[in-house]
Amino acid sequence: MILKPHVAINVRNLEQSIEFYRHLFGEEPVKVRPGYAKFDLDEPALNFTLNEGGEVNGGINHLGIQVGSTEEVLAAKERLKSAGLATFDEMDTTCCYARQDKIWVTSPDGHRWEVFVVKADADQYGKSSVNFESGSACCTTNNG
Repeated sequence: MILKPHVAINVRNLEQSIEFYRHLFGEEPVKVRPGYAKFDLDEPALNFTLNEGGEVNGGINHLGIQVGSTEEVLAAKERLKSAGLATFDEMDTTCCYARQDKIWVTSPDGHRWEVFVVKADADQYGKSSVNFESGSACCTTNNG
């Protein structure tokens, strides 16, 4: 049996969120019902569901998808850009004690997603150069 983490998030508008995550994951949802959608992903192995309604800000700093190469990061960027979604690049940055190439995109509900590759471990903590309206990205908190 393959272990597959499950993440369920609340969203304000199900249709907008399905459109966003369709482009982020590059896959169609496997189930769509009133107020609910499910993406059953193999790469990354993830059972991801959208639940319309409820509070959408639950203390999540950001979410991410780790890929295997910079080319995969850039392919995700092109997929998101072709869908009309704005992305922010952070190439060769040091974040969370790792040197990474990454892009950022924000969901309709303000959830920040990164698609990243770890190129090497780093001795320094590092800090993202991307600042979002609600605070800093990467491993930092919104308190500082």
